[in-house]
Amino acid sequence: MTTTEPRTYPFNVAEALDLDPIYARLRAQEPLSRVKLPYGEEAWLATRYEDVKLVLGDPRFSRAEVLRRDEPRMRPAKPTGGILSMDPPDHTRLRRLVAKAFTQRRVEKLRPRTQDIADELVSGMIERGGPADLVEEFALPLPITVICELLGVPFADRADFRVWSDAFLSTNKLTAEQTSDYMDRMMDYIAGLIAQRRAEPADDLITGLIAARDEQDKLTEDEMVRLAAGILVAGHETTASQIPNFLYVLLTHPEQLEGLRADLDLVPSAVEELLRFVPLGVGAGFARYAIEDVEVGGVLVRAGEPVLSSVGSANRDESVFDDPESLDLARAEASHVGFGHGPHHCLGAQLARLELQVALRTLLTRLPGLDFAHSPEQDVDWKTGLLVRGPQRMVLSWQGGE
Repeated sequence: MTTTEPRTYPFNVAEALDLDPIYARLRAQEPLSRVKLPYGEEAWLATRYEDVKLVLGDPRFSRAEVLRRDEPRMRPAKPTGGILSMDPPDHTRLRRLVAKAFTQRRVEKLRPRTQDIADELVSGMIERGGPADLVEEFALPLPITVICELLGVPFADRADFRVWSDAFLSTNKLTAEQTSDYMDRMMDYIAGLIAQRRAEPADDLITGLIAARDEQDKLTEDEMVRLAAGILVAGHETTASQIPNFLYVLLTHPEQLEGLRADLDLVPSAVEELLRFVPLGVGAGFARYAIEDVEVGGVLVRAGEPVLSSVGSANRDESVFDDPESLDLARAEASHVGFGHGPHHCLGAQLARLELQVALRTLLTRLPGLDFAHSPEQDVDWKTGLLVRGPQRMVLSWQGGE
């Protein structure tokens, strides 16, 4: 690498959803720049749309290499394996085992049940009366219930795996030893569920993984446990954050919100635009290591050097999106990279889309005049110390309700 002093990273603050203005300057002047995270070695940071897609999708960049290096990261704990630290063909082998459960056709069959869950939650909010904390009463239980039913995890245990999920995403709240302890607890829990399903099979994803393991020898026992645990965490945490994030953005863009209320057929395109507009992560995602020399953004990345990809910055790239700093719920331009790109493109993207569509439509339909109870400053407490951003409390009120 060059001798230029690296920038301290990440740039964004946790207590908001803004994208730091430095990203725009980097896209214009230094699309591949050097950064230093709290832990691990220095890295390159890709900020333009095409460069981000290259790093995420090109086989010359490896995720598996992080297990042999001091990965640039925001938390003390180092990666310990699992599908997120794999390259093809091992990554392809594991992903294929669960991908069928998350196809658009399969996911669409979950819409009626997802709608029932959303309606039950909103009915409870109406019955108890407002104001209500959207996070606790709707945004968390909706995706948790859906992923629990899909996987075969008891919803009653949600308090435990919520703690484990926070540990998985923690940046500075826990030591490496504490994080490891929570991860061990989650793995033991999943292993116990697998033992139960071996004794009493059910129509769920865990039972399907057991069959792939025991009958077809397509994955190891450790891979099965880690895969199920990863799906459990990813299957609820990001959507649970994005539901209040989306409402926050809409409520602070009242003209766009009124347009959506007037035409709920815009909900699918609104979800896509909000996925583009909201930078969920505090910083860039997981690093990829170049396994040979590769030119990115006019810079030669040498073999063995790590590159971070900012999807939040890529989704605001002026060369791809017209007026990217503006929210436009009817936008019909290039696809965002909010779910990533390439082999590690979010496995549950279709499920997340469905849940977000159902959530927005249900809240806007059944809770007339939905708004902050007082003001954003009073009614929103932001998460801190996590890889993702979003409200940990968001108090809303409404008029009546159906």
